[in-house]
Amino acid sequence: MPSAPSALMPAPADAAGAEDADRARVWNVLALLYIAPPDDVLLRHLAGGMDVQGRSGEPSALQAAWDALANKARLVSQEMAREEFETLFGGIGRPAVYVYGSFYLAGALHEKPLARLRSDLQALGLARRQDVGESEDHFAILAEIMCFLSTANIPGRQDLARQRELFKTHIEPWALRMCDAILEHPAADFYRKVAEFTRAFLAVEQVGFDLLD
Repeated sequence: MPSAPSALMPAPADAAGAEDADRARVWNVLALLYIAPPDDVLLRHLAGGMDVQGRSGEPSALQAAWDALANKARLVSQEMAREEFETLFGGIGRPAVYVYGSFYLAGALHEKPLARLRSDLQALGLARRQDVGESEDHFAILAEIMCFLSTANIPGRQDLARQRELFKTHIEPWALRMCDAILEHPAADFYRKVAEFTRAFLAVEQVGFDLLD
């Protein structure tokens, strides 16, 4: 898979527009948060806040969720976030919370949903990097792909129809269930805010893609 740009980097100069650049940034941040525990640099970035949706009057649900995540990031240390990440997503054997689409769609890992995803990615000209240990249906990998497809400095990658198809087929059917699993876990603290923001962002993406019909 293509490497996601750093969450601290500005959007590409030739991005299709401010909205697409913001979407790419958010997908990138989600990829970083779900693939590994946040380091101090990412926590400081989150704590600094960001305008994820224009501030006009009352904050949107998305902005409110981002602000809550920023507030939590100011209170958590790298070690605290690492321990929580390992409790939720790590460990030997069955994790407390799965972040793989196949688990939610088929009840087991490496099942038919993953094969369908790989076929669709191949049609987009994307292939798994050899140095990536996670399968393509890991939420972080899908977020990385959405970030990549939202970046307009590569011809054709910003095609909203392609993004919608990937989202509708391989993210929307299960990602909210993953968020619910995080929210229901008693150990979730920092990642509770991550899950709440993820839910809010997925809702915005869903509405946006529905408007394309």
